[in-house]
Amino acid sequence: MENKAAEKKSVSLRQLAQIAPMVRGLLASPTGQPDIPFEPVILKSLTNKQAIDFAGSERNAEAATYPTPLVKGQRPPLFVDAMDVNDSPRDIRKRLGDGILGYSRQFNMKPDIVCLRNLGILYVSRPSDERRGAEATDMPLQNKVALVTGAAGAIGYGVCCGLLEKGCHLVASDLPGEKLDRFTADLKQTAGDRVIGVPIDVTDKDSVVRGFESVILTWGGIDIVVVNAGIPLVSYLKDIDLDAFRKLEEVNVEGTLLTLGEIARHFIAQGTGGDVIIVSTKNVPSPGAGFGAYSATKAACHQLGRIASIELAQYDVRVNMVAPDGVFAEGKYKSGLWAAVGPDRMRARGLDEEGLQEYYRNRNLLKIQVTGRHVANAVLFFATRQTPTTGVTIPVDGGLPDATPR
Repeated sequence: MENKAAEKKSVSLRQLAQIAPMVRGLLASPTGQPDIPFEPVILKSLTNKQAIDFAGSERNAEAATYPTPLVKGQRPPLFVDAMDVNDSPRDIRKRLGDGILGYSRQFNMKPDIVCLRNLGILYVSRPSDERRGAEATDMPLQNKVALVTGAAGAIGYGVCCGLLEKGCHLVASDLPGEKLDRFTADLKQTAGDRVIGVPIDVTDKDSVVRGFESVILTWGGIDIVVVNAGIPLVSYLKDIDLDAFRKLEEVNVEGTLLTLGEIARHFIAQGTGGDVIIVSTKNVPSPGAGFGAYSATKAACHQLGRIASIELAQYDVRVNMVAPDGVFAEGKYKSGLWAAVGPDRMRARGLDEEGLQEYYRNRNLLKIQVTGRHVANAVLFFATRQTPTTGVTIPVDGGLPDATPR
């Protein structure tokens, strides 16, 4: 009996995760701006027994109290009858759209609470008026949800901090374990409940799907994805172990493919566009000896991004790349790539860690050390849609002549 109840609950949550992005998209406010056509909402969910019981009947709108943390207001919730699991996404979205349109005509506003029979409640979480006014200019990504894969490292930390500073609700994702837990806790110290950590193994389709569902059930949907998960390998082609190469291919290529596929389906269902930024590498246009497996698999990752930009433009989804040179650390977070690659590079050049960083600084035209925050600035250029651009790459390398043909 308990197993059947748990299975039923799991199916309901999965169905709610399919519907929530549609509701979130329909509740978004048109802005009239072609580059940023919608202002999104944060859409939270209630799925406990009290919420499901409340969602079951419109008569509950007259109840004295609503399920916590909802507060009864001047306008009632919108109640939606049970959805048929066999209906197409288009039919489901039309039913939801018709309900929201009818509500808007009656009350001259979209609903803040949507009750879905047998599934639970979705409700809009809004910042206070004071906070909203202060953040309107300083936080252009307010109410946008950003997911960063492979987050718990130097580049990931820089990117996460940059997105939070611009107002995002942030999903820090990496393999499950203490590393991700500590990383998330660090970010929460400054951003509080605008940060969650969601374990995702990008090589496992089920893990990717469940991870996305977890985000959706927390905040209603996703607007920005930074594809940062990747691993390196130092070996000459004649010496490469085939199993080691396959592991790189699994993470760097298949992981990117699975992430792109899932976010594409999500963005199409949500209907408000979206942004994907892939962390590529200067090794795509300028590969190095002994780094062939990494260069080849990241080139495939990069090419998938270019193809996605072509396929998804019709949905106002922009897909762009940033291509950094070596980022050794950001704050207290060291690069996992350089932890693997650094020792070989130091031995080859007879340098210690500080000397290796100095070598990379001096090899670029600007004589500058590339940091995670530099990469974040490039990501934010795309995420804030400064120009109508898709399918392109920003190099973040201080100027490397041999990497300029892009």
